[in-house]
Amino acid sequence: MISKLLYIILFVSLSLNLKAQGSGRQQLDSYQDSLVLLGKETINNTNEAERYNATYKMVKLLVKALKVTGSFNYSFDSLKTVTIQKSPDNKFRTFTWHVMNDDGSYRYYGTVQMNSAQGLKLFPLVDNTTAIKKPQDTVLTNEKWYGCQYYKIIPVVNSSRQPYYVLLGWKGNTPKSTKKVIEILYFKNNKAYFGLPVFDGNKDYAGKNRIIFEYSRQASMILNYNPQEGTIVFDHLAAPDPKLKDKPELYGPDLSYDGLKLFNGRWRYVADLPLKNAPSENDNLYNNPKSPAKSKSPRLIP
Repeated sequence: MISKLLYIILFVSLSLNLKAQGSGRQQLDSYQDSLVLLGKETINNTNEAERYNATYKMVKLLVKALKVTGSFNYSFDSLKTVTIQKSPDNKFRTFTWHVMNDDGSYRYYGTVQMNSAQGLKLFPLVDNTTAIKKPQDTVLTNEKWYGCQYYKIIPVVNSSRQPYYVLLGWKGNTPKSTKKVIEILYFKNNKAYFGLPVFDGNKDYAGKNRIIFEYSRQASMILNYNPQEGTIVFDHLAAPDPKLKDKPELYGPDLSYDGLKLFNGRWRYVADLPLKNAPSENDNLYNNPKSPAKSKSPRLIP
């Protein structure tokens, strides 16, 4: 009799749980449909004010969606205008996107969603780029963020005194130049921090909290991670003429490659690497495919 009663209780609990999951999935599908439409407005609307209006609505709607039980495991795979990256250890994921201004500059939006059993836990990302005077030297928080669109997360959690994550990102900059960023994210005392001096071996990188590459908007730059080699590989950027070395907006790849190799939780600079890993599809997604003269709003996601 007791066994039969337990069976009934388990059956009812399972049924209610499955019903709740189904309801949550339908709700998230509905939210995603609306986010997709708003995302297209942030990219394609020719009016700057309307692009920002769509983004403000997106921020509010995304928070509502992430409040739904089980949202961390919902992929939002139809939301192509937002770059979503989940950490390999399943601890968190990032949502990042941009709005292009009429003058060719950009503003970035996003959030970090933690995989928390206690309910929704977010670190909203507030772009503070214009107020950050020395971005490579500054430790930042999610409330004062060096805006970027992240496309790769590399965990460094076992061989470091302070566990952290490397984020690779694209940063549209001005009508003349684009940036790519090697960012460091770590969590401490229930807060999110960006920037940690874990780079060695090159005067331009050693002691910096993040690495920033700037180059011509007409050029493409590879910035990838090779897990087999434990190495971040990137194009070596150079000016077309030594006399123009102070003009990064004219820089481009010189067909050689440098890298950062992981040793005991730190990244050591290595010059002139052979490019063993094939270029990633991310290389095409995170470069401006159209000249600013031809298109006011780059369509990073076809």
